[in-house]
Amino acid sequence: MSVYETLRFEVRDNVAFISFNRPHAANSLNTVMGRELMLASIQCDEDPEIRAVLVTGEGGTFSAGGDVKSFSSQGDSLPAHLKELTTYLHAAMSRFTRMDAPLIAAVHGSAAGAGLSFVCACDIVFAAESARFTMAYTRLGLTPDGSSTYFLPRIVGLRRAVELALTNRMLSAREAMDLGIVTTVVPDAELKAAATEMAKRLASGPTRAFGGAKRLFHSGFSETIETQMELEARLIAELAKSQDGKEGIKAFVEKRQAKFVGH
Repeated sequence: MSVYETLRFEVRDNVAFISFNRPHAANSLNTVMGRELMLASIQCDEDPEIRAVLVTGEGGTFSAGGDVKSFSSQGDSLPAHLKELTTYLHAAMSRFTRMDAPLIAAVHGSAAGAGLSFVCACDIVFAAESARFTMAYTRLGLTPDGSSTYFLPRIVGLRRAVELALTNRMLSAREAMDLGIVTTVVPDAELKAAATEMAKRLASGPTRAFGGAKRLFHSGFSETIETQMELEARLIAELAKSQDGKEGIKAFVEKRQAKFVGH
């Protein structure tokens, strides 16, 4: 297991608990965190014992996005610095998105810039009532990264996504939920428990089926209806041969709770 400097990483009850751990810098993303997120995503994708992933932030905020102070110190090397950082970040987002294990966020404080991008890529998002969300990129004269231009229009629609990127307006947790960015809003004191309960519940589910369903929904925006239905047909047939598929059907017929193992 990797040792992390900017993340807290722990596996319990088949759930990987990941926390952004730069509270002194509002959990902003530097190259070390970018590389460690990439390594964590690979670990989550490769370890069969990890069947759900829960991400949150240490301290008073989820993530303020990119480490702008470190950007300002790069001088003329900033473009190369950003190419390195986004290489790590985007590899992480790709792995997290394509892995079978559901990705859950528990958001408190603010999720800005790359922090919001990460939220948009999650499968389920819990937010504390006091949480806030903003794109923030164009405020710095920069453009979005971290997969937000892929996920945000799919969540809120193209026109709303462009508006959020141009205005950088701050969304409350309730507004973010109304737009579909957040799944559930809970009282601040209940955030950790609610998100953990969901992660543990999903970690006991049919992990391969979860991953397959996610990938089908993602591909549905770019495939023809005929191709998409063929992908559906092939995947449901494949999963019918799996251990969990057989168990799910058997449990339904026997009118009992299925006992899934993730295979």
